[in-house]
Amino acid sequence: MIKHYLITDPAFYTSNPEEVVQKLLHVKTKYQPDYICLRDKITSDYASLSKAVANAFLQDAKTKLYLHTDFRLAHALGCNGVHLPSTALHVIEKAKALGLEVIVSTHTLEEIEEAEKRGADAITFSPIFATPNKGKPLGLEKLKEINDRINIKCFALGGIINIEQVKACEEIGVYGFASIRFFLD
Repeated sequence: MIKHYLITDPAFYTSNPEEVVQKLLHVKTKYQPDYICLRDKITSDYASLSKAVANAFLQDAKTKLYLHTDFRLAHALGCNGVHLPSTALHVIEKAKALGLEVIVSTHTLEEIEEAEKRGADAITFSPIFATPNKGKPLGLEKLKEINDRINIKCFALGGIINIEQVKACEEIGVYGFASIRFFLD
């Protein structure tokens, strides 16, 4: 069964810790994601936001919680892992040394190979489908080509908003799919 990876966005979840927790608890009950990444690039207090979410979610064995970029904070809060941008491949080893799982955003085979070489546990490969402000979609054919060539867990990412797209990714054989909008009401 394909793994479900929810990535938050303040446009849909706000940056208010209490509101984010309430929305995530609702979404978690409804969709039961295997992974959640708290991604908020606009808040001025990511640490407080992360702490509120970590406190609400760490008692759950089903859903793994990842922070975005800040591996030291993820470790301090007892999160399962960190999701790094492709520009942060150089910190994979530091995050792994703290016992964190690492997922890296990738867009090319070269980035995937580098992430794998440095010890990442998984990658997202994107954008698969049309996504606002993310450039030309790579498509399912490219996803299959990449997935067939790599030895690391691959999450399809980008424009996945319905179950038909999830099933198309599952048929390719990827480990999972990641999405912001799929998990919205």
